[in-house]
Amino acid sequence: MTRSNAREIAVHIIFTLGFDTRSAQEILDAELTRERFLELAEELPLYEQFPNEKQERYIRELVQGVFAHGPELDDCISRYSVGWSFARIPRMAAAVMRTAMYEVLYMSDIPNAAAINEAVEIAKKYEPAEVVSFLNGILGTFVRTECEDAPPKPEKKAPEESPKEET
Repeated sequence: MTRSNAREIAVHIIFTLGFDTRSAQEILDAELTRERFLELAEELPLYEQFPNEKQERYIRELVQGVFAHGPELDDCISRYSVGWSFARIPRMAAAVMRTAMYEVLYMSDIPNAAAINEAVEIAKKYEPAEVVSFLNGILGTFVRTECEDAPPKPEKKAPEESPKEET
């Protein structure tokens, strides 16, 4: 299993948190079992391989971290989602953004660009293009604004005028 697959599984579990009254730990204990993976693998190839110890730790850290920092992450999403109320954001897109923002803020071993790129790739599987663009814009603005080490946005160059032919 790749880290990308482990991240996507974490997003699925984070999505579940929004519909469930159980704690993150209870949901993780129910979802991260070989039996549950066998059930899910029948419909989703993502679950064909059970995570190794390192991948399972990563999934648990993401899910527990997002659960613990949920209000803070949702506040960040709300602040940067210009023109959209939080209630209007699809739940899967919110789960993807929470995951990426948690990685940016609390997992220093994951480069910001990787967190955003992975979030966009996951979102493409579940959301229409306009939601993916919206999510990408929120995450990009969030990183540029909140992170001191974010590279500056490249400046757009004015198109050069083509030389006029003399007649």
